[in-house]
Amino acid sequence: MAATDTTPLIERRSIDYIPEAERHGRLLSQFTLWMGANLQITAIVTGALAVVLGGDVFWSLIGLLVGQLIGGGVMALHAAQGPKLGLPQMISSRVQFGVYGAAIPIVLVCLMYLGFTATGTVLSGQALGQLFGVSDSIGILIFASVIVLVTVLGYRVIHFIGRVASVIGVIAFVYLFSRLMSQTDIGALLQIRHFSWSSFLLAVSLAASWQIAFGPYVADYSRYLPSSTSSVKTFLAAGAGSVIGAQVAMVLGVFAAAMSNGQFAGHEVAYIVGLSGTGATAALLYFSIAFGKVTISTLNSYGSFMCIATIISGFRGRLDVTRLQRLVFVLVIVGTATLIALLGQHSFLGAFKSFILFLLAFFTPWSAINLVDYYCITRERYDVPALADPNGRYGRWNLLGISVYVFGVLVQLPFISTKFYTGPLVSALGDVDISWIIGLVLPAALYYLCAKKWHGTVPDHLILPKEQGAIPRTNGLTAQA
Repeated sequence: MAATDTTPLIERRSIDYIPEAERHGRLLSQFTLWMGANLQITAIVTGALAVVLGGDVFWSLIGLLVGQLIGGGVMALHAAQGPKLGLPQMISSRVQFGVYGAAIPIVLVCLMYLGFTATGTVLSGQALGQLFGVSDSIGILIFASVIVLVTVLGYRVIHFIGRVASVIGVIAFVYLFSRLMSQTDIGALLQIRHFSWSSFLLAVSLAASWQIAFGPYVADYSRYLPSSTSSVKTFLAAGAGSVIGAQVAMVLGVFAAAMSNGQFAGHEVAYIVGLSGTGATAALLYFSIAFGKVTISTLNSYGSFMCIATIISGFRGRLDVTRLQRLVFVLVIVGTATLIALLGQHSFLGAFKSFILFLLAFFTPWSAINLVDYYCITRERYDVPALADPNGRYGRWNLLGISVYVFGVLVQLPFISTKFYTGPLVSALGDVDISWIIGLVLPAALYYLCAKKWHGTVPDHLILPKEQGAIPRTNGLTAQA
């Protein structure tokens, strides 16, 4: 823990293994980071969708909670890998897909990060526009500038922002709930119960997709913890912070949408702040909304940078990234997300719902394969140096992992329901997207059965790089930043 005092403010590492001497942090930081990342306006909007799209309050709340627990469990299982491996999440996918093959899911993950950053920037731009009396577009540009700064600073600053955001978020949400309770009859809303499987499953899917989408980068923010950190405690700290934060935010969204009389869609930020009145209180809430988005938007941008570095290093075998190059990477990533936000800000709500459901078709199979391999096949016994060697234990392309992944994507197609694509079985299920359930269960079962029979050699124990000094350069995973 004492290492925190000597850890530089600007992160020196990127995708390379974190030596034990540089490990630092506490489990509480996992809880506060994911609490802060979820106590924010996009989670409120996600919860509101359950009502906006036809659900009642009572069953929407139950459905959202079920989805949080399922998706949060998946997310937290990924978080527990960080301290043991000391690596970013996606680089460990080379075990299942090969050193080159891992680029397939990583590219799709990058697209997800861009989408989430763009949609979060839209809402933050609305808040900053109201706060400073400028247009939403100017607000989007201001917010993007802040994200670039925090992303370049890296891991330690991100965790600090997460702690501050969790405190501000708790204060803001307690106040908003108190105002909401004073303005509406919550008991009357809860008494309106019209259960339908389509609306209930939609609520479950919204929450589960929200949580599962953290899976590709959650270990990035636990990898600096000491390797002796309990996997169970890491699971509970990250999972509890994410589930509690998201459920609180989505509950607020459900009640806000139920009492809005159709005024919520298109004016999400203004409506939420309007619950508190005007003046200084409203200004503080606009600030809290924008600050709350800093954490999650930074996680998305940082994750994008890590993914790009992972893809390049996979084909080059080694990657040294200077701080200037890191800045350029981040500027390109955030700049692209900002452009998407500026172009799509006026059709946010519908596009966002379609986006978060469609992206699951590409994530859930990866998540299923990674978790089954780590916990059931290799059982944490990774050869970390081999992750950088195309000619090593994991090879260039792992046809088993890639084939199961492709199967996992294709098997979901009949069940996907979005504006981009609607599968032939959706209407029979009440127009509900259950593709994420299919994408978790079937690839997990298939990969387990196949890997038990045809999996490559598994080391007898976890093999880590030799730690030679503070910044080792002999392990093939170095990406100093």
